[in-house]
Amino acid sequence: MTAQPSAPRRESVPRPPAVSGEDPLTTRARLTWTAGDFHQIARGFEAEAEAFISRLALRRGERVLDVACGTGNLTLPAARAGAVVTGLDIAPNLLATLRQRADAEGTRVALDEGNAEALPYADGQFDTVVSMFGVMFAARPERAVAELLRVTRPGGRIALANWTREGLVGEMLRLHVARVPAPPGVPSTLLWGDEAVVRERFGPGVSALGQARRMLQFDYPHAPAGVAELFRECYGPTVRTFAAIDPEARAGLAAELAALWARANTAEGRATRAAAEYLEVIAVRA
Repeated sequence: MTAQPSAPRRESVPRPPAVSGEDPLTTRARLTWTAGDFHQIARGFEAEAEAFISRLALRRGERVLDVACGTGNLTLPAARAGAVVTGLDIAPNLLATLRQRADAEGTRVALDEGNAEALPYADGQFDTVVSMFGVMFAARPERAVAELLRVTRPGGRIALANWTREGLVGEMLRLHVARVPAPPGVPSTLLWGDEAVVRERFGPGVSALGQARRMLQFDYPHAPAGVAELFRECYGPTVRTFAAIDPEARAGLAAELAALWARANTAEGRATRAAAEYLEVIAVRA
C-alpha cells in the first residue's frame, strides 16, 4: 500500500446497517471498526503480537478466545501454537480478512461475529481469554469485564494489551477525542492503560493480577507523513474522526498526526519505526 491514495479521499464513511434492536453504542462500535482497513495497521505490530502470545506459553489443546480479534494478530499465533482458538469481533469485514489469512496458511480457527459486552459463549468455556487493543474500546467496560470473567474457567487466564495514555497511540487517540468527544457517560478507552483502574475493574473476580508496561515497535515502509495518512485511511477511530469534523479541523489534525509520527520515528529514509507503550495485563480468574 502506498502512502498516498490513488483515489480521492472519502470523508464520509459508508454505514453498514445496524442490527435490528441494537443499541446506539454497539452500532457506533461497529461503524468504527468497519471503517478503513485495519489489517494495514495491524501488520505494523505483528511481531509484538506474536511475542505476547509466546509469553503465555499456551499448551496444545488449550481453549483460547480472542476477543475483538480484528484480522488475527493474536488468533493465528495462538492457533499455530496448538491451542483450540475462537476469534470474535464486531466487524464482519475484519473477520473476513482473518478467515482468508487462516485459510491461506491452513490454520484452523473458529470465528464468530459478536460484541465483547455480550459474549455468545457458556460460563467457563475457555482456559485463556486474550485481547490486544480490542476490549479496551468497549463503551461499557463493566459489561466487558463481567463477560471476560464469565467465559473464563476458574483458574484460567485473561490476558490483555491496552494502550496507555502516555504512549504514542494514547497521544494520538487524545488528539481525536479533543475534536470528537466520546458520547456522554462513555469513559476514556485509555483508562484501560491505568494499573489502578484495571485493578479496580477486575476486583474480587481475579485471584491474581500481574501488570507490566511494555513497548512495541510499529514498523511501516512509509515516511512519517505517509504513516499518518495510512491511519487516516485505514484506522477506524481516525477515519471516523476525520469524517466528523470540518475541512479546517481536518487540516489541523492531519498536520498534528504527521508531526506526532515524525517525532516518534527512529528509522532513516522512507520508513517509520516508532515505539508505543502499552499495558500488559495477566489476570487469573478467581
